[in-house]
Amino acid sequence: MPSHDFRSPRLFLDTPLAEGAAIDASPEQANYLLNVMRLDETSPLLVFNGRDGEWRARLERTGKKKAAIVPLTEARPQPPAPDLVYLFAPLKQARLDYMVQKAVEMGAGVLQPVMTQHTQVSRFNTERMRANAIEAAEQCGILSIPDCREPLKLTQLLEDWDRSRRLIFCDEREDAADAIDVLRREAGRSLALLIGPEGGFSEAERVMLHALDFVTVLSLGPRILRADTAAVAALAVIQAAVGDWRAS
Repeated sequence: MPSHDFRSPRLFLDTPLAEGAAIDASPEQANYLLNVMRLDETSPLLVFNGRDGEWRARLERTGKKKAAIVPLTEARPQPPAPDLVYLFAPLKQARLDYMVQKAVEMGAGVLQPVMTQHTQVSRFNTERMRANAIEAAEQCGILSIPDCREPLKLTQLLEDWDRSRRLIFCDEREDAADAIDVLRREAGRSLALLIGPEGGFSEAERVMLHALDFVTVLSLGPRILRADTAAVAALAVIQAAVGDWRAS
């Protein structure tokens, strides 16, 4: 694993980064850097935007409550964005925030909310999902921000599916099998992972998913897992079997 600087504060900036090009901090960023973190012009600071790599930067106070951020040198180049697509039925807010953050930490490159028959959440805040994704990236040294998409109905998603991408369907009713063995058959393919709602998939949805030739059905073992737990478990198994946890 490459060496990362986990001691310096990290900040996401949604603007191009270049050596010496000062960026005005937003009022929220200025308050965080000056008053919460109590940084000054000698304090180390890392910034990234999901496109131009990670940069060491200097903070410049430009007013009583204002500051500018000046990128100095590139600390890490921008890696390719993760290819893994994570599809999930929205949960209640606290558990949803947790699940989004963990999915980012586990290498999801796309976050796609999916409305199913048993989804208990009717409204979805995409901006909050993106804010949680950014926070997870800031805290964990991640340089790519996932593509945070608007919710789609499961039927619409499947009708428009890119057949070149294999869909891993975690079915709580599937007989337990070795998940690692199942996933290794998909090695080298682009993957997506589908996790259902708190009430599980309906029988009609299960039948529909089982009938699709681009779907691989996966069991997560003999226990029933909460949706947020299932997400972490499934992402870990995928990364261990066919993802970036394998030894090169």
